[in-house]
Formats: sequence, C-alpha cells, structure tokens
Amino acid sequence: MKPRLPSVLLVMALAAAPASQSQASRAEQEIAAFVRSEMRERQIPGLQLAVIQGGKVVLKRNFGLASLQYQVPVTDASLFSINSASKAFAGVAVMQLVQEGKIDLAAPIGQYLAGLPSAWQAVTVTQLLNHTSGLPDVLDQRSGKLVGPQPDDADAAWTAVQALPVEAQPGERYRYNQTNYVLLAQLIERQSGQPFVSFIQRRQFDVAGMPHSGFGDAKDVVAGKASSYVLDRGGNAYRNVIEDFPVFMRAGAGINSNAGELANWLIALQSGRLLAPASVARLWQPTSLNDGKPAPWALGWPIIGRDGHRAVAGIGGARSAFYVYPDDGLAVIILSNLAGGQPEQLIDTVAGFYIPALRQQRGGAYAAHLLRNKAASTGFEGLEQKQAAIRRQHGLSAPTEDDLNAWGYRLLRRQQPKQAVAVFQLGVQLYPQGANGHDSLAEAYEADGATALAITHYRRSLELDAGNMHAVERLKGLEN
Repeated sequence: MKPRLPSVLLVMALAAAPASQSQASRAEQEIAAFVRSEMRERQIPGLQLAVIQGGKVVLKRNFGLASLQYQVPVTDASLFSINSASKAFAGVAVMQLVQEGKIDLAAPIGQYLAGLPSAWQAVTVTQLLNHTSGLPDVLDQRSGKLVGPQPDDADAAWTAVQALPVEAQPGERYRYNQTNYVLLAQLIERQSGQPFVSFIQRRQFDVAGMPHSGFGDAKDVVAGKASSYVLDRGGNAYRNVIEDFPVFMRAGAGINSNAGELANWLIALQSGRLLAPASVARLWQPTSLNDGKPAPWALGWPIIGRDGHRAVAGIGGARSAFYVYPDDGLAVIILSNLAGGQPEQLIDTVAGFYIPALRQQRGGAYAAHLLRNKAASTGFEGLEQKQAAIRRQHGLSAPTEDDLNAWGYRLLRRQQPKQAVAVFQLGVQLYPQGANGHDSLAEAYEADGATALAITHYRRSLELDAGNMHAVERLKGLEN
C-alpha cells in the first residue's frame, strides 16, 4: 500500500523539526524554512543540504525521510543517488590523466581507442566531455532503455549504437548523450590501466575522505541508501524508482554519496588535493561549438550561465545537485530522493544568503516562497501588490515565469483552479510576452469553467507562438 501524501508530509515535518534559535543563526533558520517549504510544495520526502564557504562546511542539515516504507529519517549517513552528477567525477578523472600527460583534451578519441566506427574516430576528448560529439545515444531517451533489440544487454546495445548514423559533425551542436561517457570510461581505463570504478575509488573517494561513497543501483546492496521515489501522474502518491545504472555506463551515472562526503570532495578539489589549481580552472573553463558560440557544458560540468557569480554544477536525475561558485568561494549541495523534485532550482536561493548580490540577481525562487506563505495566510487576492511589497522589503528579483508556472500547476493538481488562475494571472502580468504563461492561464480558466477566458488566452498564446499545438488542440475542443 502506497503512503498517502498528508500523513507522509506530517511525518516529514516532525522529522525535520527546527533547531532552537541558540543553535542556528537567523540565516540558517530562514534557509531551513525555505527548504521545508519547497519540500512540501515539491512533495520531496527526504533531503540533505550542505554549504561550503571558504573551504569549510558552514552548514549541514538533514530533512525528512530516507524511507517512506519504514519511516526512516534522513541522517548524516544516508546515501543518495547523484545520477548524472557522476559525470563531474569523470571530468576530474580525465583531468587527472591530462596532468600526467596521458590524455590530450584536443586529441581524437580514435588515437586512444581502437575499433571504433570511422565516423566516431575524429571526435575529440573535449567534445565527449561537453556533449558536442554528434554521436548517437546508447540510451533511448524516450523509453529510458538501452538501444537495440535486447534493452538489458549491454554488449548488444554497444554493438547496436555503433551501427547507427552520427547525428551531427563533431563540435557542430550540443546534445546530451550517454555514449560520450561510455567512451570516456573506456579512455580512462585504457590510459590509467585500471577499471574506471577502481580509478575513481583510489584517486578521488579515498583521497577526499569519502569512505561510504561508491557505485551501485537497485540491483546492489548499498548500506544506508535512501529509497528513490517518483510521484504518480496526478501527484497523489509515491512510486518506487527502480534504478538501473549498467556498469559500462557508470562514468555517466551510478554514484551514491551524501552531502558531507560530497563536501569533502569539493573541498579536496579546490584545495589542490585532486588537481592542481590550473587544472581545476581548465576543468571549469567554458567550451565552444565550431562556430564560436558557447556550449552549455565545461569538461563534465554544466555551466550555469548568467552575468556575474558564475557557477558550475553537477546535476543528476532531477533529484540531486551541487553548484560551485568559484569566484565567490562558495558551494551548495542539495541531495533528495524524489526524481523530478529538481533541487537544483533551490541552490541559487540558498547561495543568496551568503552572496547578497546573487540574492538580488537570482532571488525569484525565494520571492515565490515568501509569496506562497503570504497567500496561504492572507489569500490569493492582489498577488501582484503582495509580490511587489515582498520584493521591496527583501531586495529580491521577481519570481520567474518558471517559478510561477510550477506553482500554478501544483495548485491545479490539488484541484484549486481559482488559486491557480490567480498565480498564472500574476505570471502574465509580469511576463506579458510569454506564450507559455498565457497557455497556462487558459488551462486554469478551462479547469475553472471559464471557457470564454480560456479561449482568449489560448488565442493570445498562439499569437505569441504559432507552433503551440496544445493551444491549437484545446481551441478545437472549446470553439466547436
């Protein structure tokens, strides 16, 4: 029997009882309140948070439940899947071998690995790391299964993907791709002379002080592992996620760790114990496409693009993430056990408590959090005036279109269409040229029975985006 959400959230709240004022600073209390609020909104069962400033852990907190079935709270020892954030470790491993003169980032992969298809051989190591290789993907993104006639057969999948045509010329465009990291694992193994997993264990886990971190999925027995969940389509109940990270793909996913040990790793990386400072700078240096336009990844690390307060990241499974702010001496880690919880969307807000200028620049999520609290206590009328007052009082930027859209759809799932209308109306007021915002508002009006208003905003959405097929289909149904 699947636990129902109200009882789960009550237990979660009890398990995450706040520390007394004497044990935590005001900022820490505000961060904890923000995290709990977001956990309730996103229905995240369990979460770990760590903040590193100036090379030291300055905040570490646990929230909620590691296991809903057994009502086990999250502790410092709980391990979470970091999924594709494992690629950051592969990036470090490549740079360790670059430092030793065993890998050249500009060299074609065919220089190191024999027997690859001729169209693959010119792809450079950098193009594998930053997902601009143009190679076909060994993982079918639609099904989540390996390609080929036998979706659980790693050898068959690797044979099948090599028979597929390339999707683009190397360096021509960005496309996230698991094949890239299968090749990088083979490269690391060949140039280091040891299995990929052993190399990471010896050269990173052991050096950084990560005794409980390791590789594994649902087929492995992992002591202290937090269960992984996903919400059903209606967001009314949890389902177990059965994680499958084949061994040949573990340069791209498969690490289980906790916030404390990941903090040790980030500190070791930035203090010179894993890489020389120049190599770390190269690791996080932006890369480019052939036409000179920026690629969204550095070497195994996504780049969080914006003006000022640059960040590089590890993001995995929409459930775990860490950001490093190299110019600000800060890093934030948030791990959760809900696929789709997207804790990466919370990190800038937490960082903003330590970087005031970032809070002003990227304070939309925190503004949305405060606005939700205000609406819960005083109602949804006059949201525009309430958010303006919050922004003035706290020096925040406006809630983003995405923040408001996500909030509105959560209200729709809870069968609160009038409240959703109010939130989507605010989104349209703040971002009047957003086709998606008008589409969302139309959907809320439709759910509330206001057909004429729904038609008006579906039409406006189409004016802004003629390719919005959702609006086309809804108008067919409403106007006939």
